[in-house]
Amino acid sequence: MGLVYLCARMISIDNISYYLGERILYEDASLFITPKDKIGLIGLNGTGKSTLLKMLVGDVELASGEISKGKSTSIGFLNQDLLSYQSDEPILEVAMQAFHQALDLQHQIDVVLKEMELNYTDKLLERLSLLQEQFEAADGYTIQSQAEELLEGIGFKTADLKRPLREFSGGWRMRVMLAKLLLEKPSLLMLDEPTNHLDLPSIQWIESYLQSYEGAYIIVSHDRTFLNSTVNKVVEVYSSKLNLYSGNYDYYLEEKELRNEVQQNAFENQQQKIKEAERFIERFKAKATKAKQAQSKLKQLEKLDRIEAVVDENMQVNFKFNFKTQSGRHVKRLEDISKCYGDLDILKKTTLGLQRGDKVALIGANGKGKSTVLRIIAGTEAYDGQVETGHNVLMSFYAQHQLEALNINNDLVEELKQEGTGKNEQELRGVLGCFLFSGDEVFKKIKVLSGGEKSRVALAKALISEANFLLLDEPTNHLDMLSVGILVQALQQYEGTFLVVSHDRHFITKVANKIWWIEDHQLKEYPGTYEEYQWWMSQRASPTKLAVKTEKKSKAKVKEKPIKPKSQTTLQRQVNDVEDQIQEREALIKSLEAEMTQPEIYQDSEKLSELNNQFQKVKNEADQLTKEWEVLISSME
Repeated sequence: MGLVYLCARMISIDNISYYLGERILYEDASLFITPKDKIGLIGLNGTGKSTLLKMLVGDVELASGEISKGKSTSIGFLNQDLLSYQSDEPILEVAMQAFHQALDLQHQIDVVLKEMELNYTDKLLERLSLLQEQFEAADGYTIQSQAEELLEGIGFKTADLKRPLREFSGGWRMRVMLAKLLLEKPSLLMLDEPTNHLDLPSIQWIESYLQSYEGAYIIVSHDRTFLNSTVNKVVEVYSSKLNLYSGNYDYYLEEKELRNEVQQNAFENQQQKIKEAERFIERFKAKATKAKQAQSKLKQLEKLDRIEAVVDENMQVNFKFNFKTQSGRHVKRLEDISKCYGDLDILKKTTLGLQRGDKVALIGANGKGKSTVLRIIAGTEAYDGQVETGHNVLMSFYAQHQLEALNINNDLVEELKQEGTGKNEQELRGVLGCFLFSGDEVFKKIKVLSGGEKSRVALAKALISEANFLLLDEPTNHLDMLSVGILVQALQQYEGTFLVVSHDRHFITKVANKIWWIEDHQLKEYPGTYEEYQWWMSQRASPTKLAVKTEKKSKAKVKEKPIKPKSQTTLQRQVNDVEDQIQEREALIKSLEAEMTQPEIYQDSEKLSELNNQFQKVKNEADQLTKEWEVLISSME
């Protein structure tokens, strides 16, 4: 029984400790990894997730403890250091290096064939036959097709496969290294923030690939949707320990809440007993008859294994956005916009508009022109056509290059002052506190900040700019889950208009009320949430049985007079009218919810019942209007 248990452990992490200067990253932390584990490694930035992966491959020396691996355990590690890897070889050949055994056999076969051209013998023929059997057993005849399928799955075009690795940017080179690693199929695969370098279609392809991966893997990621789709365990780095939860990320959240409740109750009970013991010691330490007992209680307190209070990581923030002025109804209008880079067409005479209150997510594959659209709207990119800006529109643009625009010699408070909002130091420190900079951290120089910290500062600057229109290009890159949650709360409270480019599906789901994408060089719009857009796209991609039935029905009734369809203009007018009615109901629902939470109402059962009946009635009306809106949208499509 013991042997079976030991064999199930692929890697044992036993009581490890590691210190970064005076800071404790790990202290007596333990974890066992088995061959079927699909682990999501999570924790706040700076808690040591990437350090743990480096420990597992021996790149970081432990202060104490031990990491032991099974003899047959192979580890493949995708880390950020691979961004600097260069090669003049085509990316297909770089990826195929994963098949070193098959490639070595292919080389031996080529040598034998060359020898046979000059000296054809039975011995060489036998050797060739043996090598070919081994080559087939190693799947040698399929290695190129496997590599091609994987590279194209993560976003490369067929024509790209013969281009040298050196020609690609860091993010695309990282994809090649990811492909090579996946093709190697190590018994333990370790991926450090893989989605940072992937667009949405590629992330979904990798999800599908990992779901059928036979080995174990550890993924460090801040993409909760990605983790929900790929992991069966979550390991949280918290309080210098490795805390294991069975299940995906959503289950982790539920389980952690229960654990926190138990821990907080235990903490409060212990604190009560400590106070009682301290009172006893203080009262009787000077009395001869009780001094011995007081001394005994004091020793007990000193030896007590103290329970820590629960730290609330679900930070609730309240942003006060002060617009200098409200924008007009029309914020931006793109008319007949065309854009190309040489022979590569991005947009061709596309027209679309942004209205006040639109919260738009622009999604899709890399290379389609998402960031180009943002730059065209921002006025920093040349184009053909016309971009009209509405009345009183004040714009702020956040992109990764904004991090380079930060003054590295400023501290955080000084940097926010550059926005010229007139906020005093206390107000700016409050804003920085919302972005997880507390105490003396606000006086740190920009030059000592990490990439994630710089992102938070740049986002804070964009959000306090008093702009009523925001352009945000991949704002969640380099942010941990807590920071993403804060950004979500900020944008949910933002009453202006924004257009955001992102591949983080959880983020998009939480903040967007419209979806844009680029198709056939045209900007397209879906007037609903990301979840609704996904459902609509799935129906669009695979025609339903209903469509087949409708077609049969129409053929059976060819003699009937066709119903004249409503014009797009009429339908749009009806959609606008229904949307207005839905907004009215939603506003009333919020008002009723707020009223029902008032203490004086809550204590008046008759009034509460009356309000509740009114609430249910309005909610039913809103649900009915939503169904009507969906029918109208389907008719328009």
